[in-house]
Order: sequence, then C-alpha cells, then structure tokens
Amino acid sequence: MRKQSSAQTFRITGARQGLTEDVRGRQRRYVISMSVRTVAVILTAVLWNVERPVAIITLIAGLVLPYIAVVIANAGRENVTSLPSSFIAAPTRPELTARSGDAPAEPAPEAGQQGSTEHRGDHG
Repeated sequence: MRKQSSAQTFRITGARQGLTEDVRGRQRRYVISMSVRTVAVILTAVLWNVERPVAIITLIAGLVLPYIAVVIANAGRENVTSLPSSFIAAPTRPELTARSGDAPAEPAPEAGQQGSTEHRGDHG
C-alpha cells in the first residue's frame, strides 16, 4: 500500500508553461514589435516630403516602439498570485475528542464577556 504524503498535489492543467516556450513567445513578440518599428521608420522616410503629419506620427511610433518592445519582452514569466483553481486539497483529519475519564475543557469566553474577569479562590 502507498503511503500518502502531506504534500500539496496539483493537476497538470495548473502547471506553468515551459521555460523554452516562454522564451520563444517573448522573442516572437519582440521581433513583431521591432518589425512594426522598421515599417514605421521606412514610412517616415518615404512620407516626409509627401505627407508630413503622417510622417511625424510614424516617427513618434518609431521612437516609442523600441521601449515598448523591450518592456514587453522583459516582462518575464507569468506570475502565480495564488494556487491554481485545480488545486486538490488533502483530506482533513477529524478533530480529536476528549476521553470519557478526562475533565471537559473550559469554553473560551465569548466576544461580549472578554472585559469581565472573575477570580476564583484557587491561589492561596
């Protein structure tokens, strides 16, 4: 018979994607962003004497896109803020009860009775 451990168990659907897949995805996003920037710079050069306002917009896009591409590429792996929804909780053990020969424990004071303390004549 297998011994059950108290370690947490996760279903495979809750696992993070692999490191190589994550790096490949970040590289793909970076290359796409830099390709869009290259097109913007080329459009700036072509449209500068033809359509100056559009050329200025593409120039601004060409200046801003490298920063955005680097931030997106360096964003890193996804953050796991909590346990996945497919977490399987370990079964809980039943609470131990007092044996018949033991004295019952005193109940804890309720919220309204915390301010009043009674002294018993136990010290002497």
